[in-house]
Order: sequence, then C-alpha cells, then structure tokens
Amino acid sequence: MANQIQEYISLKHFNTFGIEAEARFFLTVNAEEDLINIIPQIPSGDKIMILGGGSNILLTGDYDGWVIKNNLSGIEIESETESEVVVGVGSGVNWHDWVMYTLEKGWYGLENLSLIPGSVGAAPMQNIGAYGAEIKQSFVYLEGVFLRTGIKKKFMKEECEFGYRESIFKRSVREFFITRVCFRLSKKSALNTGYGDIQKELEKLPYRNFTPRDVSNAVISIRRSKLPDPEVIGNAGSFFKNPTVSESVFLNLKTRFPDIPHYPAEEGKVKIPAAWLIQQCGWKGQRFGNFGVHEKQALVLVNYGGATGNEILKLSEEIIRSVHLFAGIELEREVNII
Repeated sequence: MANQIQEYISLKHFNTFGIEAEARFFLTVNAEEDLINIIPQIPSGDKIMILGGGSNILLTGDYDGWVIKNNLSGIEIESETESEVVVGVGSGVNWHDWVMYTLEKGWYGLENLSLIPGSVGAAPMQNIGAYGAEIKQSFVYLEGVFLRTGIKKKFMKEECEFGYRESIFKRSVREFFITRVCFRLSKKSALNTGYGDIQKELEKLPYRNFTPRDVSNAVISIRRSKLPDPEVIGNAGSFFKNPTVSESVFLNLKTRFPDIPHYPAEEGKVKIPAAWLIQQCGWKGQRFGNFGVHEKQALVLVNYGGATGNEILKLSEEIIRSVHLFAGIELEREVNII
C-alpha cells in the first residue's frame, strides 16, 4: 500500500542539490495500485511532481502541491534468445544499480551509462546519454499512468520522440507517471569504446579483450575524476546541454576561435561542448559564498551548503548571458527548474 499522505515535508534529502524546500503533500508509491488508488484523492487544480532520484531538479521554493515519490521496483525478463534479452524494469529502480545488474548478467548495452544518477523512470524522459551512448539505443517501450485520469498507456520507442536530452515527456506529455521501462540488451554485441577518454582508461589494462565491466569501470573512473559526489557537494551533474549549431555558424566560430572543440551531431549539425564555452567566459571554479561552479567541471553548478535554489538559478542565468555575449550561443539548461 502507499504510505500515508504526509504534509509539510522537507525535500532537502530528496534532491541531490540538497536544497531546503517543503512539499505541501508527500507520499510514496511502492506499486502501481498505490498510484491508481491515490489519483482520485488529488484535487484537479493541485500541482503534482513525480520524484525519482531527485538528481535532475532545482527547487526554487516550497512546492505547494503533491510530491509523489516513486519506489516502484522489480526486474523481469520478458524474452530471451542466444543473442539478446528483453527486460522490464520498475521505474523506481536506481539507474546505476540497474546498470550494475546488467554487468553481473554479462549483458551489453548500458555500460557507457554507468554512474549516471537518478532512477530508471527518469532515464527515458531525458534520453540520458554519456560517452557515445544514449538510452534510446537499447530502449523498447515504457508503460505508465496519466495522473489526472488514471488511464494507463504504453509508449513504443518511436512514440517517445527521443532527441538530445529530450523526449515527448519533457515537451507535450505532462503529468504522466512512468511505471516500467523495457530494454533490449545484447549478449554478444561489440563494445562502444570510441570515446577518447574511455580509450585512454582501457589502454591502462594489461589485456585487450575488453568486457562490458571494463568499459563500465573506465566510465566510472572518468566520471569520478570530473564530477563531484552529491553526497559531499550538492549538485545535479551537468547543468547545461551541449549546444548544437549549423555548419555555417560553426565555421564562423572556428574563424574566431581556431582551437574550438567540436563533434559531429545529427542532421549535419555540429556540437560544441558547453563546458568549453563556460570556461572561456571565466566561470570554472568561481565560488560565491555557498554556491558556485565546480573547480574541475564547468558544466556543474554546486551547492556547498545552505544555498537557495534561486541563487543557483540566477548564477545559471548569468552564465547563459555571458556565453551568449561571448559566442552568440544560447545555452539550454538540462536540469528542470521547479
């Protein structure tokens, strides 16, 4: 059964920024039935926020509505052949725990996405990606419930409209509680080791017959060397998306900045690392009392303790403004502002 509805609950320990804010109403769902039972009790005009790992939100004040904590668990094989396996996973499962489970089973496909914070349910919303991989590459479908009506729906891959850190759930399908996500993973597939930093880590090993576990360990090592642990310093990982620009815009930028780093993107566009742009504007390592920009990774805004969400939001606005003045590029936030 769902936990009892609680009132005026602190969310400080439910968001990785460690921002102090209160929820007017708070409850936990441990099964889909809990969700179905609670929906009729929520007044139609009240706000609703679904909370997974709290790793991609910035709270800018108390939440005058309902916070539903997702604790849906379970991992179940739907089908299996000699070459692949299709697995359904509860949306409340910790993402990194799920990746570690696939490695224990010897399955290929998610190793490049190791140590990404958050829950399984949040992964398709963001189309999470790192080190040359995205969730859409192994995604099959997801199931969920519309919070206002209790109607269940399954979304197949093509219906999710995945883009760069984007999906239909961030744009037009709102107040939809993802309950289960299904993945197709390989038992024999080749590894994705094309990302430069991964290659450098793998070259340290005394052998060349690499496994998914080796790639995962490389990714974990890279992430830990660059990104602060939210348990130590409050943060939500990468705060900004890497912007993509047209070929003509990139050529103009390259004329001004010959050493500008860049990568090919979809539809013939060029991706520019947001961290490089932010660093060029002098923000890396800047601290302003209880908040600032991380010293090792310019993409990460941090709460050293006691900062408010509005302070961090205003810092992000200043960074966006300065990058626009510097390069004519408008950065987009990856973190959801609440």
